[in-house]
Amino acid sequence: MSNRIEIRLSGAGGHGMILAGIILAEALGIYEGKNVAQTQSYGPEARGGASRSDVVVSDGEIDYPKAERLDILLALTQESYDKYFPILKKDGMLIIDSDYVQIEKGKTVDIKLVALPLSRVARESVGRELVTNIVSLAVLAEKSKLISRESLEKAVLGRVPKGTEALNKKALEAGCNIAKD
Repeated sequence: MSNRIEIRLSGAGGHGMILAGIILAEALGIYEGKNVAQTQSYGPEARGGASRSDVVVSDGEIDYPKAERLDILLALTQESYDKYFPILKKDGMLIIDSDYVQIEKGKTVDIKLVALPLSRVARESVGRELVTNIVSLAVLAEKSKLISRESLEKAVLGRVPKGTEALNKKALEAGCNIAKD
C-alpha cells in the first residue's frame, strides 16, 4: 500500500461508528505501522441521524485528513448509504447491512459489493446487536485485506469497555466467519 486509502464507516447515531473508526485507526496505526488520520461527525447525528467516522491510511504522509473520494464505504442504514454512496470511487468496496440497505439495480456495476446481514449476525451469533460495529470491522478486515485479524483484535480489546472482551472477541469471530462464507 503506497497510496492513500479513504474509508468511511457510517450508520445511525448509536451504531458505534465513531468507536469503530477509532479502533480501525489504532489497529492500522499502532499495530500495522501505517500513517493514519481519523475524523468523525458529531452534532445532530449523535441523536439517530446518519453518523460517520472516516479513516485515511497511507504509507506516506497524510496532508489532508478528511475523506473525499472513498475507497471503502461501510453503510449500516439506508440513510447513510444514500448520503455517502455518491463519493465511493469506481472499483471501490461497498459493505452494507443487507437487512437494512437496498440498492437500485445497476448501481453496483463498477464496485465490489459485500452485502451481508451484519446486524442479524451480531444478534443471532453473538446475542447482542450492540456489537454490529465490531462484526462489521471484522468483515471489512477480511474482505479488504487492509489489516490483519490480530491487529484488529488487539485494537478492539484495547478499546472496548472492561468486562466485554469475550463478547467482542465473539463478534470479531462471527464477522470473520460470515466474510469467509
